[in-house]
Amino acid sequence: MKVVICGAGQVGTSIARHLAGENNDVTVIDQSPELIQKLSDTLDVRAIAGFASYPSVLEQAGLRDADMLIAVTYSDEVNMVACQVGHSIFNVPTKIARVRNQDYLLPIWADLFSREHMPIDVIISPEREVARAIGRRLQVPGALDVVPMADGKVRVVGVRCEETTPIIHTPLRQLTSLFTDLAVVIVGILREGRAIVPKAEDQMLPGDEVYFVCDSRHLSRALASFGHEEPEARSVIIAGGGNIGLTLAEEIEREHHGVNAKVIEFNRARARSVAQSLQRTMVLNGDVLDPEILEEANISQTETFVAVSNDDEVNILSSLLAKRSGCKRTVALINASTYAPLITQLGIDAVVNPRAITVSTILQHVRRGRIRSVYSLREDFGEVIEAEALETSVLVGHPLKDARLPNGVIVGAIVRGEEVIVPRADTVVQARDRVVVFATYEAVKKVEKLFAVRLDFF
Repeated sequence: MKVVICGAGQVGTSIARHLAGENNDVTVIDQSPELIQKLSDTLDVRAIAGFASYPSVLEQAGLRDADMLIAVTYSDEVNMVACQVGHSIFNVPTKIARVRNQDYLLPIWADLFSREHMPIDVIISPEREVARAIGRRLQVPGALDVVPMADGKVRVVGVRCEETTPIIHTPLRQLTSLFTDLAVVIVGILREGRAIVPKAEDQMLPGDEVYFVCDSRHLSRALASFGHEEPEARSVIIAGGGNIGLTLAEEIEREHHGVNAKVIEFNRARARSVAQSLQRTMVLNGDVLDPEILEEANISQTETFVAVSNDDEVNILSSLLAKRSGCKRTVALINASTYAPLITQLGIDAVVNPRAITVSTILQHVRRGRIRSVYSLREDFGEVIEAEALETSVLVGHPLKDARLPNGVIVGAIVRGEEVIVPRADTVVQARDRVVVFATYEAVKKVEKLFAVRLDFF
């Protein structure tokens, strides 16, 4: 597949790394010569310095015969114009744009991105994606992340193991027999910065971040097996009233009616604007690192503190202050991956990485075959993929033990109509089943082929 990426920032570079690693033909455009030089030195991609919406630059990048354009520059307008040029001049089949300014995304302007006006096939709003991700964490406080798949019938869940976790030090093959209520498939373990594809003899250890797939109806029971039975958060303080903070507060008002939320914003004018945009959320103007402001917000009686300012350091420090002041749970938005190893040692309960969330969302539309959704487990580990099995798939009609799955692939769940099946060695995949699998990045291409539409299908 031939892909042109506009923007060599964190998101553009991450997508380029993924796609180049899978032997796609990737070209990246950015107006920064320094970023272009860095990309050329580190990735097997073609890198061009230039303005990403200029037709001449896009033509130089090979857009005329490209399969996809992904526009993720820092400018919404450049992203939108690049997609318009890609459609009007080069007739690119698929155009994806990151649009951050929420004014463009208001329902009243829903026709703006139609094929007749500004034809963009997929709009990615990091603010909305991050707000949804945090909202899921509020619903399931014991989880590092919760991602719905198969129309919500299945959940991909990340949890951290503690010394008190009941199922640690138990070989995975014995979990089902020892914990009869545990209908989950463990698909990934992160241990001291190392990613592990679990095997039957592996054990979970204290400090591990464990990712599993389960039937949504059994989510509470599965979390209880990991020692997490916390109720849904009812009081939330949001530190930062920027686009993400405002979008999160709006989502809480819209989707979480029993939740009492407060926003702390440093800039007075922005605080006033946020207050006018919200119906039942208290907005405080002040420094979130000021203990008096936290006390005014009643931090000691708050269940969850969510730090989503534009400054990683402020998010980390304010989360630590909130925890020290008696808040039960903290969630911090962190852009810099260098901080990730420190977070658990500092005591912050969960981290949200906008770049990783945006990359996951974009990859969902890049993947070939009958791929319905994608969730990335760390940039260097792999993906949980939901795909539809067609009659021509080699998976269909055979027990999983005979399917010869590629190395690094684990089947996490099979959804057949309204039924969620926990896969076993003798489970047979049927045509039209939705299959949720984990695949390391080395195996992703092979998974795409498993679910690809073959010519004899027609």
